[in-house]
Amino acid sequence: MRKVNIGKLLLAISLTLTVSHGEFAVAQTSVWTNVHADTVDRLNRDIKANTPTADIGIYYPSNLDKAFTSKFSIDDLVAEFVKAKDIFAVAGVQLNLLWIKTGEIKPAFFEIQANDISNATPGGTYANMYRDGKRQGSGLSQEAREAFESIIEAHTDNDRTVYIVVLQDVFMSFYEQQDERTWETRTITTGGLSFPAYIYQQIPRELRGVITVNKSDPRGRGIVAHELGHKLINVSHEYRDVDPQHEVRANGGLMLYGTGTEIASGKDGRWHKERLHLSPFVYIQKKNDERVWNPDYQEDGHYYDPIYGDKVIEFGSSKESSTK
Repeated sequence: MRKVNIGKLLLAISLTLTVSHGEFAVAQTSVWTNVHADTVDRLNRDIKANTPTADIGIYYPSNLDKAFTSKFSIDDLVAEFVKAKDIFAVAGVQLNLLWIKTGEIKPAFFEIQANDISNATPGGTYANMYRDGKRQGSGLSQEAREAFESIIEAHTDNDRTVYIVVLQDVFMSFYEQQDERTWETRTITTGGLSFPAYIYQQIPRELRGVITVNKSDPRGRGIVAHELGHKLINVSHEYRDVDPQHEVRANGGLMLYGTGTEIASGKDGRWHKERLHLSPFVYIQKKNDERVWNPDYQEDGHYYDPIYGDKVIEFGSSKESSTK
């Protein structure tokens, strides 16, 4: 009779079960180990009570290709986090690093397609980018959902935590206008992708904090900071008098492709700082360890979600803003 290794059998069973916690269920299959605990402690020494805070967890797979890890290591990612921490501190929000974890993931998830646009249409002619995004909504591709469900661990604040997940290649598809009658599908590779609520309104709650990163910013500004801007401020590539577009290259604020780091305030600053402080990912921890979270999205987190009140900008149609 063949002997059965009970320990291995129980481990195999545990890796295929759906892990449940509270109202969420996460089909986690990766096993994670905390690393660089001393670095985490050092980076959190300045965390204060009664200060707006966002929690960040880092997942860096241990079985990524060596050609990739030689270009983007855990140390590189930590350096990106430090830049982001400094940038958001200026705007009055501290970034609390919960952990740095490593472990193996399914190699098929090293490269994923982020979104599925098979049932989507190009941007409308008569509504701006944000209003059109609210009408259409968007969700994860099946591949992306399976990848994140296998990676993200279940815990109490799944829907309030930002997860920085390192993958080798993350592709995103969208429609790009060629002339007044023609649109073509464009697929790009991303250095970072924030899966922000103003686009991904159909993302599962327990996964809505996911951000993917796969390189450092050679300009020194920081990809992590920029992607956190998308997630926490909940805006696209825009700055002051620059309306949102898929890509805007200019040396303005944090939300443009350039060297800028400003999170501007007031109407002239497109309410970026104010929207940051209204983010459902932000809380204040009292001295008795009680956490007071910001109100959650009321309408799935589109740009004009009621939680933002008048901290929104009305601008021209998608077609008009894309030609500026």
